[in-house]
Amino acid sequence: MATRIRRLLCASLVAVLAACGSAPVGPGFYRVERGDSVSKIARENRTSVQNIVRWNGLANPDAIEVDQVLRVVPPAGMASAPRPAPAPSASRGDTAPDPAPAKAPAVSLVWPAQGEVIRTFDGKTSKGIDIVNAPGTKVVAAAGGTVVYAGNGLRGYGNMLIVKHDSEYLTAYAHNRALLVKEGQTVAQGQQIAEMGDTDSNRVMLHFELRYLGRSTDPSRYLPAR
Repeated sequence: MATRIRRLLCASLVAVLAACGSAPVGPGFYRVERGDSVSKIARENRTSVQNIVRWNGLANPDAIEVDQVLRVVPPAGMASAPRPAPAPSASRGDTAPDPAPAKAPAVSLVWPAQGEVIRTFDGKTSKGIDIVNAPGTKVVAAAGGTVVYAGNGLRGYGNMLIVKHDSEYLTAYAHNRALLVKEGQTVAQGQQIAEMGDTDSNRVMLHFELRYLGRSTDPSRYLPAR
């Protein structure tokens, strides 16, 4: 049972990272399109905004991104909350105020690899940063946590690791030549977890992403100056 739950968690985390063009998503998930809103997605999937927010850990329902993959059915073992009845209002056009965006707490990262940064984060075409160096360059955990994914099942990322740091933050390390840790393993900040490579890439590099509550975040804001 524990193995099955871990695999479901890994699948959810991989789905969160799957923002690569128009690749199909699995049953129970939905890829955000231009013009979508959480309320529209909830309505079309016959569920509530509350469920969409809870199943995806969304801090701000108004901050979803085009190509972001959202879970639209409850994970195994989690019940679906009933759709709330419309609240009474003074006029038909009144709506409840949107929740205020949550402020991300600080997270302390170390550089996951030595090398030159050839691509920076822009939140649209680049969901992270790319660091180039020689094949086999040491790749380390940017912060301590648990390895929740180790494999090459996500197109465009090659041999990839995902490390979950807490209930809010995770980091991803893609295109590795070799993965040195396994799913379920606890790693310390600065511990070597992979070797830089070029799997599913046209050059040797590390593609590094930081996610806060499922949303891509500029990792350079959390990395020390160098």
